[in-house]
Amino acid sequence: MDEEMRNTKLAKKAVRGNADAYGQLITKYQEYLYKMAFLYMKNQQDALDVVGTTILKGFQNIKTLKNPEWFKTWITRILINTANDELKKIVYFTDIEDVRILKQNKGVSLEEKCDLENAVNRLPEKYRVVIILKYFSGLSVNEIAYAIEAPVGTVKAYLSRGRDELKKYLKEDYLHADHI
Repeated sequence: MDEEMRNTKLAKKAVRGNADAYGQLITKYQEYLYKMAFLYMKNQQDALDVVGTTILKGFQNIKTLKNPEWFKTWITRILINTANDELKKIVYFTDIEDVRILKQNKGVSLEEKCDLENAVNRLPEKYRVVIILKYFSGLSVNEIAYAIEAPVGTVKAYLSRGRDELKKYLKEDYLHADHI
């Protein structure tokens, strides 16, 4: 049985009220949840608070999960909503996304990673969120649509426009660098 099938089986048990199954799912996804929360909150303590609240809300609402195979996407949506609620409470507004979890790609310099991080941070929020969910969290277009509660076509449009904006920002950075 592959990992995805095991997770679906656990999610089905959790929906039926099995707290141990829910705990096992959370254990599997805790690092992912923390990274997602950190992208939003930009500091460890706030990220941990968001994860804790997400886990509690998920447990309280697990019976509302209609498709157990979508548990990860479902819990991601809860996390995003929780993080956004917390950000609204913050008096000052900071960039919502911080792409410090860029994957270690061979042949990509630290400068290039910083340029990409800066370009992603410059994107409008609606594009930034879908770009991060797609390319840094590995969610499918359907999963992103479910997580942000938007139509699939909207997600595809945001991804396309976000990529175009990233290309523009990165091109600008390198054009300016040539003149220095």
